[in-house]
Amino acid sequence: MYIDSFRFPGVDAEEQFVNYIRSTCYTSFYPFGVFTLNQLEALSFSDITILYGNNGCGKSTALNLIAEKLKAERDTLFNRSSFFGDYIGMCEFEMTRGERPEEIRMITSDDVFDFMLNLRALNDGVDRKREQVFDEWIENRNSKFQMKSLDDYEKLKKVVAARSKTQSRYVRETIGNNIIEHSNGESALQYFSEKIKDNGLYLLDEPENSLSPQRQIELLEFIQNSARFFRCQFIIATHSPFLLTLRGARIYDLDENPVDIKKWTQLEGVRTYFEFFDEHRGEFM
Repeated sequence: MYIDSFRFPGVDAEEQFVNYIRSTCYTSFYPFGVFTLNQLEALSFSDITILYGNNGCGKSTALNLIAEKLKAERDTLFNRSSFFGDYIGMCEFEMTRGERPEEIRMITSDDVFDFMLNLRALNDGVDRKREQVFDEWIENRNSKFQMKSLDDYEKLKKVVAARSKTQSRYVRETIGNNIIEHSNGESALQYFSEKIKDNGLYLLDEPENSLSPQRQIELLEFIQNSARFFRCQFIIATHSPFLLTLRGARIYDLDENPVDIKKWTQLEGVRTYFEFFDEHRGEFM
């Protein structure tokens, strides 16, 4: 446990600020007003805390506010409104007494997508280079090259290498193996395993995006082990039925008014999954 609680501006403070800026040219006061709708005033954290709710409930907004207030590291930027800084200035948090986290990091689905796209672009470059080396091997193997000066030494080495090695070995030793040959799901898990380190506080925004059910279960096990054995604390925004089963997680249902703490089996989205599969139970026999 590194962070113990986070408090949003009270209703009175929000109303006072909004009334002040109503006289300006602004028509939107985001993030003011987001959490007054479901009466979310504060969050008290556990080793793993989950913010659950449908799109538009404010769970990603809450994560971004916490991340900014804690000055968390992040790889991709997010859209800030004109009053984001004013709102953050009214927020408060309390860290747990004792050890401080070695790292505080926000990880979003955009971070994971960018990582996968960069790997794909890198591999595309490797593939193009491989085709060039294929042609080079054929040219050098069939070459009648004769060295005439020291300037030809590098060319001679390539000719000798092409004649003494198979095409696959020549290419492999020239450019190396592909950087990655994983699926998108495997690449996403690689990103999480590289970014999440020991003794850290991590805020994850819908980490299930791009992950199949099997990969979500692998991520679940990774998060549980990181919290249990490697002194990590997590605050996660998700509606994945798999991640909602994280052992010991404190789950805030942001669809409720007021916001309430629930068991994962009580959540509307999970009940929808249950009822659907229960209705089709006979098809699994």
